[in-house]
Amino acid sequence: MLKLDVEAVRAGYPALADGYAYLDGAAGTQVPSSVIDAISAAQRTGLGNVGGAFPASDRAAEITANCRAAVAALTGGDPDGVVIGPSMTALTYRFAAALCCDWAPGDEVVVSRLDHDANVRPWVQAAERTGAAVRWAEVDPATGELPADQYDGLITERTRLVAVTAASNVLGTRPDVPAITALARAAGAVSYVDGVHATPHVPTDVRALGADLYSTSAYKWSGPHIAAVVGEPSLLGRLRPDKLVPSPDAVPERFELGTLPFASLAGVTAAVEHLAGLAADASAGALRERVLASMAAVQRYEQELFAVLLAGLESMPHVRLYGRAASRTPTAYFTVEGMTPLQAAAHLAARKINVWNGDNYAWEVTGELGIRDSGSAVRAGLVHYNDAAEVDRLLAAVAELGG
Repeated sequence: MLKLDVEAVRAGYPALADGYAYLDGAAGTQVPSSVIDAISAAQRTGLGNVGGAFPASDRAAEITANCRAAVAALTGGDPDGVVIGPSMTALTYRFAAALCCDWAPGDEVVVSRLDHDANVRPWVQAAERTGAAVRWAEVDPATGELPADQYDGLITERTRLVAVTAASNVLGTRPDVPAITALARAAGAVSYVDGVHATPHVPTDVRALGADLYSTSAYKWSGPHIAAVVGEPSLLGRLRPDKLVPSPDAVPERFELGTLPFASLAGVTAAVEHLAGLAADASAGALRERVLASMAAVQRYEQELFAVLLAGLESMPHVRLYGRAASRTPTAYFTVEGMTPLQAAAHLAARKINVWNGDNYAWEVTGELGIRDSGSAVRAGLVHYNDAAEVDRLLAAVAELGG
């Protein structure tokens, strides 16, 4: 069983030397030296747009191909089905516009209250434009669970799309995605799985999840601000997004607007390589094998650390925790009695502890929990470079607020 050498991992992140506890990873991770170096090296080498008859163009094409292969290795997808874009939100709107071309009044889309709004609003707005009906999967407010059995009554022969998260970005809840996507597939519907919050914390296999389209953001797993949607090339080939006439019509390029940021793509590849090497001895074999071994070690480490964080917060009478799902990422969402979430976050920031406060774009679930209008909650999220000392610092700082 592989383990993380957390001190060695932390040494690779220059930003961690500033003395802050970066417990804001759910909003975006810090970047290791290897990623910084890869981006810098690409910028220092001559690059041209792809399709040219000169070496700088060839280098850009190679960087792009390597990026697609790396994202495929991370997710278990096909490199020819990796669509690259500036953000998950932008790509989801892109796919919503392409998919809804075939929707009509009487059709249905299924979204969930658990999801980040980027996997809700693009589909709701597309449904409004086409006359399709929106059906909602509900969250259990007491546990934060998204019961999969409710989808039996939500998905029908008129369902065209089912959008669901692989993990809530505030509660950490990991729904039974394979059960949900199996129902979607049986009805002939496309499943769009938001993997932004899940990918940094668990080994990912888009085929095991049953995701027709799976979105992820590299800046949540130690990469630059680049996102990708991973789909089967055959499905992508059936979609006809709006595009410029002279731009490539091949898959996956037909979904990508304008010139890609090639140096950042080099950083994405370096980030996947970084993840693949996090666990000691995960240095042999294909990239996909190393990623799976390393991410399994990441998951074990984070869950052990998270158990300490949860136990500490649960022991404090002035703290209220939200979300108690059986399967969840290491994400704590809580309020402090007598303080707004912003006040609590500011108290922690004064002690050099970075956490987020607010709804974090989990618009629907914070409304269901009845906390959105009062500032929602504080979010502390662990990633692979956090350590026990940082958890202790957080717990001590939150304990101060009880007196």
